[in-house]
Amino acid sequence: MTEIEILARRFAADRAHLLSVAHRILGSEHEAEDAVQEAWVRLSRTDTADIGNLTGWLTTVVSRVCLDMLRSRSARREDLAETPEMPAADVADPEHEAVLADAIGPALLLVLDTLGPAERLAFVLHDMFGVPFDEIAGIVGCSPAAARQLASRARRKVRGTADGEPPHNGDAGRRRAIVDAFLAASRGGDFAGLLALLDPHVVLRADAAGIRVGAAALVRGADAVAETFSGRARAAQLSLIDGAPGLVWSVGGAPRVAFTFTVAGDRITAIDLLADPETLATLDLEILPG
Repeated sequence: MTEIEILARRFAADRAHLLSVAHRILGSEHEAEDAVQEAWVRLSRTDTADIGNLTGWLTTVVSRVCLDMLRSRSARREDLAETPEMPAADVADPEHEAVLADAIGPALLLVLDTLGPAERLAFVLHDMFGVPFDEIAGIVGCSPAAARQLASRARRKVRGTADGEPPHNGDAGRRRAIVDAFLAASRGGDFAGLLALLDPHVVLRADAAGIRVGAAALVRGADAVAETFSGRARAAQLSLIDGAPGLVWSVGGAPRVAFTFTVAGDRITAIDLLADPETLATLDLEILPG
């Protein structure tokens, strides 16, 4: 087997992971394919003798390619805004876009499109794939602290609380009452009560750190989410997380897991489980009296 064939085999083993990263950063199937193909081109032209972690190296390359593509996309949108008669340059494949939307949620896809390129990349790499901030900083070209702030700012926008603005998905007092009722139903094992608070299509998402300690990456549907929480959360506390009602589980006074809630109307449509210590460190947490 030739050296290039060995390299191709190693690349093929990482291809699914790289596509997943590119999909979530770009939100486009065909653009993700282009980014991964560009990573292969760069790999084939690189001396790999000094690359200790090929997967990490490829993830960095794909991320940088995606960042360039996002910045180019933003520039094109500005041009199109000035010349509205011009057609969009990219036409997504509806079937593939539907698959991607189902994987990470159509609402999240819409919110990701409102983020700046660096914010989007920092949020996706860290919160969805657990990439450390020092590595993200090298990709974006900033300090680890700045990368942490990019992800934190993106996270607030995703939850509808960007830059201290009031939530876009309902009155804060009503949302607090809903989360408080959810906590009470969870502690009491009130399955019917949980179902009454959950949207039929609710999703429970865990970050990479949560998955590593046994949480499911994605739980979909009211019955499944209610089953996950029924009779649990006894040690969780009602909290404000970046100003929005949520739950925090602490050990020895140190937060270990935060649960953020997306509410539409009177139903919970999404719950995000955040267990990564670096993520938790960026959150403004206030434990509320219970």
